[in-house]
Amino acid sequence: MMTRRLVQLFTGLAMYGISLAMFIRAGLGLDPWDVFHQGLANRTGLSIGVVVIAVSFLVLLLWIPLRQTPGFGTLCNAILVGVFADIGLALIPTVSHLAGQIGLLAGAVLANAVASACYIGAGFGPGARDGLMTGLARRTGWTVRFSRTLIEVTVLAAGWLLGGSVGVGTVVYALAIGPLVHLLLPRFVVGPGKASAAREPSTANC
Repeated sequence: MMTRRLVQLFTGLAMYGISLAMFIRAGLGLDPWDVFHQGLANRTGLSIGVVVIAVSFLVLLLWIPLRQTPGFGTLCNAILVGVFADIGLALIPTVSHLAGQIGLLAGAVLANAVASACYIGAGFGPGARDGLMTGLARRTGWTVRFSRTLIEVTVLAAGWLLGGSVGVGTVVYALAIGPLVHLLLPRFVVGPGKASAAREPSTANC
């Protein structure tokens, strides 16, 4: 069981990073956090993978006043998604025609959903951004939905102001990722934390 959980964890994180690269190469818009990451990368000259890692650890600092404790998966998430995002960008070419962009976007959404289900289902702890959301909800009494909306609207606006890519892909991701992960997650939940893992937030970003 532990072997399967570890394989699932690392497979999910690798796929998540590759899916981020696919979203970028599709050029049709990113999810809110990655709009923010891309905006920071554009302004700093750092690779998007390095920015993802740096933001992950900055977000983890916000866990301290929220009294959140990172798990093994949380720390792996903070590092590996950014690493594989840069690997994906090195391997996947930019697509210039619309049909290819749409196909790449569809593949990115599906890969992201499978990656999220793998990572969450492994049950090694939430990603830094999901932990921020759930910790904020617990400490303030707000609903998880409201906390997530507040955080994602904030980072989306900041990312757009920094020059991150907002487009139809942003909308497609927002509408599709929740239902897809909800459908896939029961097939990937393993281990003693099966019931609690199934109730984790529907993204692993991370």
